[in-house]
Amino acid sequence: MRLLRTGSLVGAAAWVGYGWGAQCALPLLAVWRGPAGRRQVSLTFDDGPDPEATPKLLRLLAARGARATFFLIGARAARHPEIVRAIAAEGHEIGNHSWHHRNAWFLGPRATEEEIVGGARVLADIAGKPPTLYRPPWGIVNVPALRAARRAGFTTVLWSVQPEGLRACAPEDQLRYCARRLHDGAIVCLHDAPGLPGAPDRVLDLMPGLLDLLADRGQAAVAVGDLLSAQPP
Repeated sequence: MRLLRTGSLVGAAAWVGYGWGAQCALPLLAVWRGPAGRRQVSLTFDDGPDPEATPKLLRLLAARGARATFFLIGARAARHPEIVRAIAAEGHEIGNHSWHHRNAWFLGPRATEEEIVGGARVLADIAGKPPTLYRPPWGIVNVPALRAARRAGFTTVLWSVQPEGLRACAPEDQLRYCARRLHDGAIVCLHDAPGLPGAPDRVLDLMPGLLDLLADRGQAAVAVGDLLSAQPP
């Protein structure tokens, strides 16, 4: 099976199978951005909850009146349920980032579905509300994973702006990247847990400047669900 790199087209670091109509299936089964013209963006945080970084991040967001979406790993959520509840209590959105953060390309269809459904189940048990959004680990998807997420009732969410990918990037460089790439309807992928070493500290250093940038541009930080439900003018 060949691979189609979609990042060069839409800015999302996703891999999809190139076969069985995958070129046509991905735009129908996943989203990268919300509608333009609403002066809104979504800040999303993957890989948490982290016992040190996530509470600090919540305080930063609260001080600026910003809402965000946290794509949480089920196994980490089970270890830190109090942080999951704090995220929900602060008015942020909780999304599903799978049970163990495993690569869909190395899983069979049944294991893929178990990762998606298992992550959602623990988040629903802790937060008292089932998530409706799913972000695949590393943004790596194939057609079985996309179809499994849809069968489970999830919207698969990728991103249009990712200031730090698989290589460490200094906060000031991330901010310059965001200044160039941010757009109305952007979904920004950030990390508040150490999937990449040092990422939580860097995102905490980035946030004041990033929130200032949004304020200067008149762009509100809203949850992904709100961004996607907004109708274009």
